[in-house]
Parts: sequence; C-alpha cells; structure tokens
Amino acid sequence: MEYVTLNNGVKMPKLGYGVYQIDPAEAERCVLDAISVGYRSIDTAQAYSNEEGVGNAIVKCGVPRDELFITTKVWISNAGYEKAKASIEESLHKLQTNYIDLLLIHQPFGDYYGTYRAMEEAYKAGKVKAIGVSNFYPDRFIDIHHFAEIKPAINQVETHVFQQQKTAKEYLKKCGAQIESWGPFAEGKNDYFNNPVLKEIGAKHGKSAAQVALRFLMQSDVVVIPKSTHKERMEENFNVFDFTLTAEEMEAVEALDGGESLFFSHYDPEIVEWFMTMA
Repeated sequence: MEYVTLNNGVKMPKLGYGVYQIDPAEAERCVLDAISVGYRSIDTAQAYSNEEGVGNAIVKCGVPRDELFITTKVWISNAGYEKAKASIEESLHKLQTNYIDLLLIHQPFGDYYGTYRAMEEAYKAGKVKAIGVSNFYPDRFIDIHHFAEIKPAINQVETHVFQQQKTAKEYLKKCGAQIESWGPFAEGKNDYFNNPVLKEIGAKHGKSAAQVALRFLMQSDVVVIPKSTHKERMEENFNVFDFTLTAEEMEAVEALDGGESLFFSHYDPEIVEWFMTMA
C-alpha cells in the first residue's frame, strides 16, 4: 500500500474502497470482500444509507480496528451545529466504532460552518482523527480554510483522467490539503474503459485501462476510492502497485484532461435546486 500523510500527521491509504450506490443489503458483503482483497480504507456517507453494513463488516472482518481507515460524510439534511453533532453520534453508532478516521462535509450547502464546528468539536474529543470537506470548489474551499480553526485535511472532489482538477490541486496544495477523487472512473462516461490512450499504455504493462487510470491518479498524488460490487474487479483495482507509468505515459494521460465535470456543476442553479430537494 502507498500512503499520504495528512496535514495533522495522520496516514491515509492512497487506495481505498468506495461504497457509493451500493445497496444497503449488499454493503456488508461488499466491504468484507474488499477487506479480504486487501483494502483497508473504506469510504461511506450518511447519504448512502449503508453505514450499518459497513459497520457490520468492520466488526466481522477480523482486521484490528486500528488497521482500518473509515471515512463518512455529513449530509445536507444534517447541516448546522446541533444536527451535525447528533448525526456524528449516529454515524459512530451505525459504524459500530468509537472513532471515525476521516469525517467530511458532503456538500457545500446549508449551514456548513455550523457543521464544521461540530466536526472540530468531535475532532478535539478524539471521536474523529481527521476532518475535511467534499465537493468544495476552490472558492468555497479557500473560504472555509481561512476561517476554520482546524484546517481541512481533505477535499474529495470529482477527479479522473477527463477532469484532473489542476486548478483545485494548486489551491489545495497551497492550503496544505490533500485531494481525494470520487468517481475515478467517471462511472464509465466518455467510453472510459475503451479509451485508446489508456488501453495502449495498459498493453505495455499488461494492465487494463482502469488500472492505468488509477495508477495515473495515484502517481499524481490523488487518493482514490474505486467502487465495485464484484470481487474480481475489486482485485483488479487493487492490483496497481506493481507498475509505474513513465513520464511520457503520464504526459499522454494528462493530455486527456478536459477540465470540466462529466456530471454536474454546483454553480448550476438547477443542480442546486435538485440538491435542495434532499436537504
């Protein structure tokens, strides 16, 4: 495993397992499979409705708790100091653990300053080892970083070969924060797994386009949390530590960057209205 060291000294695996859109009934089995493959970092969220399954897997997997790295996120409906504080306790209960390794604000909506205060409090109490945000564009990130007492350690944003977040990475580095990718495969958009550049590079290393994409992100100092419900795909995604992309190969993948989201923009009023239906 390769690691990054967060701004407070906490070590985080560079490759983890994400459970976004995994059916709550499937979550326990999937996380147990992932841990058996070798994953130690598991990323969930209140909004995924599968924290209980992740918690069951944590208890049953046989791996000591201090060898696991568990991330969850506070949802918009729990924004604000009091609601966020209660939701953190609820997440701890569902995850069946007395601490969370990384706690993020899921979306930059609602009273996220109040949410962040609750997270800072949980951090000081030892209930959380590191705190950060998700989906904060550079302007929002700079704002919360400036006013936060405990500086955000992570910003988890859409990051993949077609949206490499070059501007965001520049500002996160300036602020001493680590970038983490959600959607490292962009959910297959742009015919991702048949991309000729990724496939050609993969052929040279005996690897798939997906493995090349993960290797590229990891070599670009991006933390990744690919998701799959299939154990063989989990194994494929994990098998990315035995090869290195050359400088020329890195440049070829860098050239794929379109610099725009393949999903949605938080600056789009219609998208924000849609998020508000879940607040």
